[in-house]
Amino acid sequence: MNQALILASSSPYRRELLQKLHLPFESISPAIDETPLANESPEQTCLRLAEAKAHKIAESQRNALIIGCDQVATVDGLQIGKPGNHANAVKQLTMLSGREVIFHSALCLLNSASQHMQSTIVPYFVKFKPLTALQIETYLHLEQPYDCAGSAKSEGMGITLLDYMRGDDPNALIGLPLIVLVSMLHQAGVDVLSPR
Repeated sequence: MNQALILASSSPYRRELLQKLHLPFESISPAIDETPLANESPEQTCLRLAEAKAHKIAESQRNALIIGCDQVATVDGLQIGKPGNHANAVKQLTMLSGREVIFHSALCLLNSASQHMQSTIVPYFVKFKPLTALQIETYLHLEQPYDCAGSAKSEGMGITLLDYMRGDDPNALIGLPLIVLVSMLHQAGVDVLSPR
């Protein structure tokens, strides 16, 4: 691979996922305003932000493949964010009890040398079980998922809160759809399984 691979994210979860591909990469935080625009759909928001993050990093990285990603979670069309603290996580899980959440994970791969960009959205569907107040408190004290939209880590004890998870790529739920990313990298001339 003659171009640097850069993950335009400071997320430790996304870094951990990208490490699965055994490609050398650097992680750089793009530091952009992530506020949704007026009348913007969740899909439009996450795709715009994923592309904006990649373009932001491209300003200083002229010969790189830059991975931009963003995720917006919705329940009945309403965007839900990261709870940030215990009280908000209790409110969020109480609201999500017995309901389906759609995680819209946007991914783009920008070649900063040619400005060629591939982008897509990978949805993932998660249904929460009906939850009691005790179950919510017990879970939150165990895992403290305050930096996760939906207040649950499916890769940990959060799996006990769920009825089902459906979608093409379980990595999309964590925020980096690896199946599509491997295809995008192949289109950009990087074969993940070729000797390096």
